[in-house]
Amino acid sequence: MKNMKIENLYDLSHTLAKDYLGGLEYPWQALKGISEFIIKLGNTLSTDEYDNPSENVWVHKTAKVFPTAYLGAPCIIGANTEVRHCAFVRGSALVGENCVVGNSVELKNVILFDNVQVPHYNYVGDSILGYKSHMGAGSITSNVKSDKTEVTIRNKDSRIEIGLKKTGAFLGDFVEVGCNSVLNPGTVIGRNSSVYPLSFIRGYIPADSIHKVSGEIISKN
Repeated sequence: MKNMKIENLYDLSHTLAKDYLGGLEYPWQALKGISEFIIKLGNTLSTDEYDNPSENVWVHKTAKVFPTAYLGAPCIIGANTEVRHCAFVRGSALVGENCVVGNSVELKNVILFDNVQVPHYNYVGDSILGYKSHMGAGSITSNVKSDKTEVTIRNKDSRIEIGLKKTGAFLGDFVEVGCNSVLNPGTVIGRNSSVYPLSFIRGYIPADSIHKVSGEIISKN
């Protein structure tokens, strides 16, 4: 459990959610309050720095939102971020600075730290992506179990009950996810870890690891 704590996954200096996340112990505890937090935060943002194109939508003046992108409320788009053609921000999305939200990407109830890239055909729902994490083309977070029961976090032979039916993935800082991988509900990936393309991930992947397509996990050290 210790390795899955917020303090061990994220450098909170790289997100506007620093104070919010800093008051919690585990990342999944943040999911229920993301929408309310964004609205509260958005109303404090400087009008000199952020546009407010619609109710509860704030876009930094240096961000580039392509004309076919959809921004649902509530959401915040950070400085120098690109939201590209046909991106679908359904709402409850805090997107940091220098991020890429690519073509046909869908975001819902998420926190993206600064410098996150979800550039091509990604679905990211009920998830938190750490600083400079990257999801390859077609990789997705699955956030609901097929039997619709509550999600548990798997860690070796143990399971952690978190009391949520909708939970995606929690990527630590500098995580790399290969193309067309599926992160199953309740996936937690430690800092600096990499996932091979076409992987099927479930449970906890330790920091500084490589997850191979076979499911084998090896240390980078």
